[in-house]
Amino acid sequence: MKDLGGSVKDAILGMAGRNPWGSPGSGHDDSGDDAPNAGDGASDDAPRGDRPAADDGNRPPKSKPKNPWLPEGGAGASGGPRRAANIEDLFGRRGQRGPGGGPSGGGGGGFPRMPQAPGGKSWVPLLVIAVVAFWLLISSFHMVDPKEQGIVTTFGKYERTLTPGVSFTMPWPIQQVEIEDVTSIRRDTIPEGEGEKLMLTGDQNLVDLSYLIRWNIKDLKLYKFQLADPDETVKEVAEAAMRASVAEVTLDQALSGSGRAEIERSVAANMQALLDAYRAGVSIQGVEIKKADPPEQVIDAFREVLAAQQDAQSDINRARAWAEQVTARAEGEAQEFNEVYEQYRLAPEVTRRRMYYETMERVLRQTDKTVVEADGVVPYLPLPEARRSSPAPAPATPQESN
Repeated sequence: MKDLGGSVKDAILGMAGRNPWGSPGSGHDDSGDDAPNAGDGASDDAPRGDRPAADDGNRPPKSKPKNPWLPEGGAGASGGPRRAANIEDLFGRRGQRGPGGGPSGGGGGGFPRMPQAPGGKSWVPLLVIAVVAFWLLISSFHMVDPKEQGIVTTFGKYERTLTPGVSFTMPWPIQQVEIEDVTSIRRDTIPEGEGEKLMLTGDQNLVDLSYLIRWNIKDLKLYKFQLADPDETVKEVAEAAMRASVAEVTLDQALSGSGRAEIERSVAANMQALLDAYRAGVSIQGVEIKKADPPEQVIDAFREVLAAQQDAQSDINRARAWAEQVTARAEGEAQEFNEVYEQYRLAPEVTRRRMYYETMERVLRQTDKTVVEADGVVPYLPLPEARRSSPAPAPATPQESN
């Protein structure tokens, strides 16, 4: 049983690369204070010089067991009794031991020893101080861009607002800084994506609206601490203001360009008034209606109605144009009559005779009859009729011309 126990011990220690209790390659403990000598039956109480030599010529002489966790074997520096290993032996000195137990820079398999500062002191305090100084620097120094502002809180309580530039605060976790962009315009589209947002108009019709809200931050303190979720509040206020404005117009006004512009102005004004009442710290820059259509279920019928309305409007426009032309012509004739009447008032007889002659000339110009007096009429030669009935003269030839 002793041999079996020694073999197990040797096997376990052999996994570590060496047998610390005996010579390398030995099957049993060659020497030790707690185990008997199983090789030749000699007692450990015998003097070291009286112990028998090894039977095999290649076998090294027996020696006192060494403690692998202590420098220079199991004994102290003065050869005194061995002692228990401490933490410095395990992690400091073992890192400098070579394969043979002596000092070595590349063997031993232990943990490397941390380099020491000049004077034999440790670098750990200096490293700790450097890390703390670096942390104080990065948590106390803040750069705020021209478009930004920062909120400083002391243990979560508002302290002050940082303006653009370089600022210093107390380190974290005493003070914290939250930086926000307060100049850039933020855009929220309602509804998001391709959703449908139906609203009721003043004439009890439904309209599908999609609109864009442009806003920015005007008071960062109110924006951060007054409302729980200011971004969501802006969207909800926009929807409430849009529904209130659409309910005051008809469907045609909501779909027309001028009606949509009026709705946009009304929604922006109502939103700003409501957000100011909430002390939200938000400024509304504008509202833009991107889409105003009837519901998808009735869009085909609505398009037919629109086409009929456009045809009716075209007919109305054409009738108005014709009426304007007739009116303009009548006004021109009336103006001409007034001018003639002014001349008639100045010389009635001359004007009357002149008008008679012009009228008869205009009427008789298109007739072939000639009116003459009854007495002393010479026979009438119908020259116009003869002229119309006679053939056209043929062109003259060159011989006839000569």
